[in-house]
Amino acid sequence: MASRLNPYLSFNGDARQAMEFYKEVFGGTLDLNSYGAFGQADAPNADKIMHGMLETTSGFTLMGADNPPGMESEQGGSHSVSLSGDDDAELRGYWEKLSEGGSVSVPLEKQMWGDVFGMCTDRFGVPWMVNISTEN
Repeated sequence: MASRLNPYLSFNGDARQAMEFYKEVFGGTLDLNSYGAFGQADAPNADKIMHGMLETTSGFTLMGADNPPGMESEQGGSHSVSLSGDDDAELRGYWEKLSEGGSVSVPLEKQMWGDVFGMCTDRFGVPWMVNISTEN
């Protein structure tokens, strides 16, 4: 898998509706995963979207999710830039450069879904997510 750069949008509880709307607009294949599907079946947000991805026949990729409880999005702050792939060295290099001089909100480390993932905001205030796919 080659590395890719695509938008990742945040929502306050209506990610499912928004992502289904984008599928109507752009066509393609939509994959939605709820918090409940990732081990939080009894949580109040179990039906909310932990990760959604729309891939279109035109080559567009749009990702989105509902904010976890307690994290509301702000006007103009409802986006992140997502870098993902399986080239560990390349993606860790991007991570190091993006996080330098910025702030790290989620350290780049193995997560419950098996991949290595981290979140940071670069020195210009742009939020980034890096996901390194790993063999399970």
